[in-house]
Amino acid sequence: MPMTFSWVATTLNTETIPTNLGFVDSFRFKDSSRFVLGERLRVFGHRTKKGRSQKVSWCSISSPSSASSLITSPVTGEEEAAAPVSSEQRVNSVVLKQAALVSERLRSKATLEVKPDIVIPGTLSLLSDAYDRCGEVCAEYAKTFYLGTLLMTPERRRAIWAIYVWCRRTDELVDGPNASHITPTALDRWESRLEELFQGRPFDMYDAALSDTVAKFPVDIQPFKDMIEGMRMDLRKSQYKNFDELYLYCYYVAGTVGLMSVPVMGIAPDSQATTESVYNAALALGIANQLTNILRDVGEDCQS
Repeated sequence: MPMTFSWVATTLNTETIPTNLGFVDSFRFKDSSRFVLGERLRVFGHRTKKGRSQKVSWCSISSPSSASSLITSPVTGEEEAAAPVSSEQRVNSVVLKQAALVSERLRSKATLEVKPDIVIPGTLSLLSDAYDRCGEVCAEYAKTFYLGTLLMTPERRRAIWAIYVWCRRTDELVDGPNASHITPTALDRWESRLEELFQGRPFDMYDAALSDTVAKFPVDIQPFKDMIEGMRMDLRKSQYKNFDELYLYCYYVAGTVGLMSVPVMGIAPDSQATTESVYNAALALGIANQLTNILRDVGEDCQS
């Protein structure tokens, strides 16, 4: 996986999902527009075999399971035999959709610049705190990446932090010490929670930061759902028989990050590159990073 997390909770059951990183102020949402500061949750740190001291709290979600990923929709035997589609073609269809969304904004003369904050009394400071927490997580666990974000404008920097934290929490579901307790149902509920935050109903402070980000930038939900699909693959298989299968997995767990990031980082107005080519470049970078991540661990995996 592109990121390795390891957290421990005070209590755990098979239906729980991580909601907070570290010592945080948990937010409870009374409706779609307002959130209030909840109790401070104290959780004790756990040192992993790699020597990282990390903290998290957990809570259960009761949302119904959601639909599966767009590019993993079931195909009948006859359809597959008549028109076999490679993983690259399937992923390309998602890339085209993401590029089309941004192109449509441009054609409709909608700006890709950050939309102004809609200030609700009593919430602005809490939202700022949520972004600050995301920045702290990024600074602690992705130091060089964090330094790169400091070159961005404050609005874009905060948005990238929010995306990073969501990806990290998602990866932790299947790549941490409690991964054996995570079920497909838990991932379904995590996806339902994702849909809620995209609709402006975040569950906690980290969701609040991402919900605000997707409201300001032309970020689509599909890459996020596809990353969750990658976590489902981690639950059911660990080996891939050919590069076509591996390519799809690399897209799910890393290429998606590129598609999430382009709308926030933006495309220079004077750029001669097409929107599609920019998205393809971001996708290729994510997949290359994941392949490098896999190769880096070959020696350790062979010894285990």
